[in-house]
Amino acid sequence: MAFQEGCLTVYQAGVLTVVGFGGQDALANLNLAECRDDLVKLIKENHCKTLAFDLTGVRLIPSGTLGLIAAMRKLDVDVHIYNPSDDVRDVLEITKLDTLIEVHEVEIPG
Repeated sequence: MAFQEGCLTVYQAGVLTVVGFGGQDALANLNLAECRDDLVKLIKENHCKTLAFDLTGVRLIPSGTLGLIAAMRKLDVDVHIYNPSDDVRDVLEITKLDTLIEVHEVEIPG
């Protein structure tokens, strides 16, 4: 069952932690410092080894949010992106982030 943790929707917490952004189509108004703090807390509290961002429904992703996602790799976790839109997938390819972050199409349980 999903719950809110600050700016994040947490779909699963544990060794594999899956988070999203509440189904927003554009992530322009995120407080990145708050999101980073929430992510660090989730990783530590759940002994997370893999952090997955569910981007279902996200059409636009600002560079700051991409940087936040990429920076999570520095916390000794594998970072995955689930269900990016074609536009987000293009940005991941252009920035070469798709070579650093695994990208998947998956079914997210509600």
